[in-house]
Amino acid sequence: MRTQVAIIGAGPSGLLLGQLLHKAGIDNIIIERQSADYVLGRIRAGILEQITVDLLNEAGVGARVAAEGTVHHSIELVYRNTRHPIDVTGLTGGKVVTAYGQTEVTKDLMDARAAAGLTTLYSAADVSIHGFDGSSPVVRFRQNGELKELACDFIAGCDGFHGVCRASVPEGAITEYEKVYPFGWLGILADVPPVSTHAIVYANSERGFGLCSMRSLTRSRYYVQCPIEDKVEQWSDDRFWDELRRRLDPEMAERMVTGPSIEKSIAPLRSFVAEPMRFGRLFLAGDAAHIVPPTGAKGLNLAASDVKYLSSALIEYYHERTSAGIDDYSRKALARVWRAERFSWWLTSLMHRFPDTQGFGQKVQEAELEYLVNSEAASRSLAENYVGLPLDFGQFR
Repeated sequence: MRTQVAIIGAGPSGLLLGQLLHKAGIDNIIIERQSADYVLGRIRAGILEQITVDLLNEAGVGARVAAEGTVHHSIELVYRNTRHPIDVTGLTGGKVVTAYGQTEVTKDLMDARAAAGLTTLYSAADVSIHGFDGSSPVVRFRQNGELKELACDFIAGCDGFHGVCRASVPEGAITEYEKVYPFGWLGILADVPPVSTHAIVYANSERGFGLCSMRSLTRSRYYVQCPIEDKVEQWSDDRFWDELRRRLDPEMAERMVTGPSIEKSIAPLRSFVAEPMRFGRLFLAGDAAHIVPPTGAKGLNLAASDVKYLSSALIEYYHERTSAGIDDYSRKALARVWRAERFSWWLTSLMHRFPDTQGFGQKVQEAELEYLVNSEAASRSLAENYVGLPLDFGQFR
């Protein structure tokens, strides 16, 4: 088999890259180690920046997010048992974010790829990549017990944090930066109306962090900070709902609708960046290159901006026969990555209870929150980072 671009990973970043390249007339094949049902069943993020929505429209898959997504114009911060709205739209000249589950994004992209008759090879075992430091990259894998080989011009590593692509880079050619946080997020998905339909709610309390989000007008996604050592089995639905209520303001806690969870899990929090994001004819994108704490809702959106930079560079290479874009891909992508890492780290540090956040630490958090909600400049900084900085922010300075 041969293609122009081999994409490893059929998550949102790989599927979006494949769709953008296809629309530009560039042949691509996606290789995924899991089944299509497994990929579609993964529960992930659900807040899209306007840049991500624009990319979905560019890829021709924006109809359902426009019809079914819920636009948010603000966020709400809770501390000292009081809720404070931040007018995101007003502070950013009209920008918004949209609540629309990553599972739905994946489905839209899968459906578009199938409708176009494009090749996605699921359940590929023993995937390995070769020759990306030269001019003839090759992907090898097993499917239905048969050894197969895919020759290509370029390899796009969209295969996540534990994927084969970053792991295949020679030792010493990559620098990794990591911060591991001393707590996790216990999250549940429940078919109950969200406690807030117009904003995500972030709560800072002496009991720890809480977050109220949504996937639709009938499905909610809620989280509480918990010890990283905790097990899901320790948390009954009743215990979860009781703990979340204790971290919210009284009015919101009172009107929260509860119900049985349909998914429950504990996720560790980490910040991670691998530099560079290009190695010869191999490019990393999304979680293969970086992880952010979910506090700032940047994971999926950062993957989408990687894909925008990478697809533009590859289109430029094939259409204009210049390598300027691919040569600059890593620098451009990493500039945006580190801005998102900074914002996610800052918001995580501000809203969570750390082992030393007692007394002085808690008071400093509350003082910063007080400044944040009462200073237009501070609120604007939060808002413009939350909706997503422009793709070319700072690129030409």
